[in-house]
Formats: sequence, structure tokens, C-alpha cells
Amino acid sequence: MSDTTLIDTIVCAAAQAWKDDGEVLATGIGVVQRLAASLAKLTVNPDLMMTDSEAWMVAEPVPIGARGGYRIRRESHMGFARIFDNVWGGKRHAMVGPTQIDRYGQANISMIGSDHQRPKVQMLGVRGFPGNSISHANSFFVPNHGPKVFVDGEVDMVASVGYNPARLARGWRLDDIDIRLVVTNLAVLDFGGPAHQLRLCSVHAGVTPEQVQQATGFEIHVPRAVPTTPAPSAEQLALLARLDPHGLRAGVLGS
Repeated sequence: MSDTTLIDTIVCAAAQAWKDDGEVLATGIGVVQRLAASLAKLTVNPDLMMTDSEAWMVAEPVPIGARGGYRIRRESHMGFARIFDNVWGGKRHAMVGPTQIDRYGQANISMIGSDHQRPKVQMLGVRGFPGNSISHANSFFVPNHGPKVFVDGEVDMVASVGYNPARLARGWRLDDIDIRLVVTNLAVLDFGGPAHQLRLCSVHAGVTPEQVQQATGFEIHVPRAVPTTPAPSAEQLALLARLDPHGLRAGVLGS
């Protein structure tokens, strides 16, 4: 499968994360994530709420990249106060791109290395990950599925909570954590395995379950039958061309 075909498969698979959400704010942090949320609103969940990534709710998803003559169909102001009310009220589903993910679904975007005072690599910091992970549903996109992302042991810095009993806050249960889909360049996964084990849901065309396991730093749950991720439909491809008129998604996976 070429990278161009693969990235479209990935976006369409990621859009399914919002399928059964109803009226929630869909937030996609990144090109693929934003396109996936937009595609979801136009296909599987028209009740999704979206913003223009600035301060307005919009009636239809805004194309990514330079907008040219496109006129945004704004509906209402969505300032930070309303955003935080929405987040803390649980009416949001974000798809983000962690640098590391562990067997518990804990994610890291902060730093690499065991010494927090002298990290090997300093990244973004935890930003909104802690509050997001305890307040609403989250999904992950990983463009390069490998053991450096899906790490053995725990992530170097726990920026968002997962299904780790040892780190649950007082009064919390594992079922209070809501990690939906994990979409990568190899497969679609979730945490629906035994005891919230990372489970293989589908493999992209040309990929085997064994390859996914080899690229993961811990054991995943592989069902007896693993389907192939569906290829994009003609309707989905036409919508993606409209949502990404400059073809920015083609550069996400690299060469």
C-alpha cells in the first residue's frame, strides 16, 4: 500500500472514533486527527460539534491549510471559559498524538529519559493531558508504530492517566478512564482486551498481526480473527479532497 493510500485509510479509520459519541466537541490535535474529526462530522456523526481552532463554533468543518476564498460558517463564540466548561463537563472527545504509550494507555508528551531533572529530550510538558484524561474521552494517533512509542514498562513521564491501578486517584475506578481508539500506520487498536489490555482491532492492508506485535514493546491481545482495515470509499475520498485541498496529509507519514 502506498503512503498516499495508507494515510487515507488511517484518516477514515480514525474518524470511526467519534461514531457513537452524539453531541460532543470533537477536537483533533494534528493534521490526521483534525481531518478524522471533520470526516466523522460529515459521515458517521453529524451531531459532532467543532470549532475553527480559534474561538468559534462552526456549522461545517473548516478545511486545513490556506483557506483562499473559503468563508467559515461561524455559529457562536467559543472562548476559553466555554471550552473549559465543556472539557470538565465531559462533553468532549479529543484525538491526540503521544510520543510514548505504555501497556496501561498512559501517554507521554513531556520528556524522554529517566531523570526528570535532566531529560535526554525536553518536549512540550504535560500541557492539558492530565485534565483531559480524567475529564473526557481520548483517542490516539501514532504515525510510526514501534517499540520506542509503545514502550515496555511505563512511559518516561505520565502526562495522561490510563488503566494503571497503581496510579488511580482516590475514589476512581478503571472504568472511569475512557481511551477509545489507537490508530497507527500499522493497525487500529483499543484497550478492550482482558483487564484493559491493548487489543488489535484491525490491520491495514499488507500488515500481519505478528508485525504489529513485533512493533509493540509489550504484549497485546490478538483475537482469533483480525480483519483488514476497510479501504476508503469514493465518498470519503471526495470529502478528504475537500477538507485537505493542499494535500497536507500526504506528508504525515514521511517517506
